Formats: sequence, C-alpha cells, structure tokens
Amino acid sequence: MRLDRFLTEMEIGSRSQVKAYIKKGLIEVNGSICKTTDYRLDENSDKVTYAGNELYYQKFQYFILNKPQGVVTATEDKKDETVMDLLKDVRKKGLAPVGRLDKDTEGLLLITNDGALAHKLLSPKKHVDKVYRVKLAQSIGIKEIKELEAGVDIGDDDLTLPAKVQMINDSEILLTIHEGRFHQVKRMLKAVGNEVIHLRRESFGSLKLEDGLKSGAYRELTVEEIEKLKALG
Repeated sequence: MRLDRFLTEMEIGSRSQVKAYIKKGLIEVNGSICKTTDYRLDENSDKVTYAGNELYYQKFQYFILNKPQGVVTATEDKKDETVMDLLKDVRKKGLAPVGRLDKDTEGLLLITNDGALAHKLLSPKKHVDKVYRVKLAQSIGIKEIKELEAGVDIGDDDLTLPAKVQMINDSEILLTIHEGRFHQVKRMLKAVGNEVIHLRRESFGSLKLEDGLKSGAYRELTVEEIEKLKALG
C-alpha cells in the first residue's frame, strides 16, 4: 500500500494533509523518516509512526454496540444522533451497522466494515437467529404464541418465517426470528392482536448482549467472537 493512502485510511488527515506531513518529515517507517509519498509499505508488518505515535493498521474492524433508544441506525443523519456518532476514537471509514434497529428499539447492534460478513449475516438463506426481549401492552396466550411460531401475515407478500417464543411472564417474551423486515417484531405482534411497548435485541447470531455493556457503550469483538460469526451458516 502507498504510504499516503495508508495515512489517509488511518484518518490522520486528508490526502493533501498527509502529503504535507510526509514532506515535513513527520512520518517514520521502520524507524527512519520517509519523505516519499508513494513509498510502498507492508501495512501489516512495517512500523509506521506519525509525530512519534505508532499507527496500527487493521483492514477489518468489528464492534458490538448497545444501542440506546432515540438513536437512529444510520451512518449519518441531518436531524438525529446516529449509532456512528456513539463511536468515539474509532477509525470510521467504511464502518456501517449490520441491519438496523428502529429508533425506539435498543440493544445489540453489530458495526463493521467487513461487507462480505455483513451480507452473509443478513441473508435470509443463512437463518441467523435474532433474539428480542419484547414487553407487550397486554397478556399473550398460547394461541397467539402458536401463531407467531407458525408464521403470521404482516402485510407482505409472504408470511413471516416460523419464529420461536419463550415466555418470561404473561406480557413479556423472548422472540427469535431469522428475518429483518421493516418493523417486523412490532408488525408480528400487531398481527396477533397485541402491541409492543418496549423492544430490545438480546442477541444476533453467536453474539450476546452482556450485562456489563451499558446503554450507548461499545467494544471491539474478540478474535473468538469474529471466528464464530464467520462460521455461521
């Protein structure tokens, strides 16, 4: 990779700015000042420093975010705060949420620049589990649960795929689905005569929302977590 491109991807400045940094002698490669903008380096093994600070290249980034209510799932929005705004001190180039959670829905959201993995996880053919904790406006009965588990008509061309329902109490359930249709959980409960009053995603594939990750907080995935996600399907 060219040195100027590497520095731009590390987001220390624009292409013209990083070229100026190079010419000023602010960039070192393997301990020596490099003033050649098109110098070819191995981004995975060469040691690059800017003003004495080492820059670590990582092609793909993976983050788990505990999305709070009131934040939109988008890379940018002119009116509302986005999930990307919550990521501080992170190289954001290419990062995007995998799927979406409604503005008033909270919980687990995966953010990555690994487009191939994102496409795989969102493919209906892969049947990746998404588990939601759903608080309901009224009690839910066995009849309604069986309807959800068989698939319901939410106004689309096809019924929803069979779901799994685990009762927490008579007005709170864990709902496991494999799709990501628009407002799907809310529409599913409406189809059986109920209403969602609070919704939180507890897990996505092999990722689970741990208690220690506060609302609005995020962390990088571990190597093991990334490998498990890649092994799905």
